[in-house]
Amino acid sequence: MTSSSAGATRQDGPIAPAPGPCGIEAASGAASRPLRIAIGIASAGRPSILRETIDYLTTMPGQAERLIVCVPSIDDATGLADRIDVDVIIGSRGLTSQRNRIIEAAAADTDILIFLDDDFIPAATFLSRIAAVFTLRPDVAIATGEVLADGILDGGLSMSKALQVLETAGEAAEQVTEVYNAYGCNMAVRLSSVVEHALTFDEQLPLYGWLEDVDFSRSIARYGRSVHVEGARGVHLGVRSGRQPGRRLGYSQVANPVYLIRKGTMSRARAIAQIGRNILANASGLLFKDRLIDRWGRLNGNLLALSDLLVGRASPSRILELGNPSPREMPSPSIATKRR
Repeated sequence: MTSSSAGATRQDGPIAPAPGPCGIEAASGAASRPLRIAIGIASAGRPSILRETIDYLTTMPGQAERLIVCVPSIDDATGLADRIDVDVIIGSRGLTSQRNRIIEAAAADTDILIFLDDDFIPAATFLSRIAAVFTLRPDVAIATGEVLADGILDGGLSMSKALQVLETAGEAAEQVTEVYNAYGCNMAVRLSSVVEHALTFDEQLPLYGWLEDVDFSRSIARYGRSVHVEGARGVHLGVRSGRQPGRRLGYSQVANPVYLIRKGTMSRARAIAQIGRNILANASGLLFKDRLIDRWGRLNGNLLALSDLLVGRASPSRILELGNPSPREMPSPSIATKRR
């Protein structure tokens, strides 16, 4: 279905605070009842992939109370708008903007909001493992699960292959460890902390929002623990359709870490190391003829961003001037390339 009011899709709007207590107080109060969990998916230009993932999620045991999808156009959610088990909302194109619309939609009736990529396939026990962590550990503000396979590394995985990986892996003991940042393909947040401190995804990081997960994680980590939940498993299909030209991503690989240094959500040492690894990976990939990734485009973007840094005009938003993508393209870069 479309989002709850009057059968119409929601447009952009302010993020309203959730009623009732927030933070640790809210977590303690919620301990007497099951946490209300919503899944939020931002997608663009990939309706068939989105629909396949939604079909899977709606057959999982112990489903989330709400499944919220945000797309820039209703055409991006073909086949979903009339379903009663999905809330479809419309938001301005861009991962960070769309995720902010999801926060807005979930704020009034959700305890834990789980952001998933439109091609992330969680194991049957994923939701229960995440819920247990937030229920038993009221000091946890953000959590991320275990990615068993990332298809972007070898051209993409099919749904059947993902299910095979999950079945073969089986169950694992839950282990909760501290992590610098959650990974955007599966990122669960305690929504009371988000609303209480007026946290949002930074819309200055446009399109695919490279490093938006680091920025958001470090912002919310000021108010609670950031953890990795081994045993809360899933597979990232890494479907390649709808991805951005390599030049844009390459530019973001340099410009975005610099922006986060200035903002204070990424340390200088970590950002420099991140930039160095990206440039090295692109250069070596070009040398060894990596055919799965547009290494030349990414390296070209890296060099352009370095040039812009020298003249003082480097900015995450500069990628809007680069390339001529389809108006609905919005990629989800691989988890492996986003590891810090």
